[in-house]
Amino acid sequence: MRKVILIVMVAALTTACNNASKKKNKMDTAVIETNDNSTTEPKMTFSSTSWDFGTITEGERVEHTFKFVNDGNSDLVISSATASCGCTIPEWPKEPIAPGEKGEIKVEFNSTGKSDMVTKDITILANTNPVKSILQINVFITKKDQ
Repeated sequence: MRKVILIVMVAALTTACNNASKKKNKMDTAVIETNDNSTTEPKMTFSSTSWDFGTITEGERVEHTFKFVNDGNSDLVISSATASCGCTIPEWPKEPIAPGEKGEIKVEFNSTGKSDMVTKDITILANTNPVKSILQINVFITKKDQ
């Protein structure tokens, strides 16, 4: 009798698990199928994502402003802009950028203590898809005449 009860319980659990799994898959498929490619997300479109300062002398500070447009359908909010080192300082708009509006991210690079070819990345985190955007600066630094 115990074997019969055990077999019935195992069969019931297996059936319940299989049905739950099928329901979940159907729901996931329904979400994918209803995607009509219209989005309400903001979209940050840069005129350029990289900048080459050329050749500068060690100790110089240079800056560049990256310009972008919110090509999305809702307000763009930049939560942070961080550089790969303390020698590069980004400034970004703290207010939301409305759809169709323009914005700027200013990047200042301090070449003190640097030499030769230097590449720095600036990581932008925003309410976009994807969340992360990367800007890049390049510069060749020559030593000061002594």
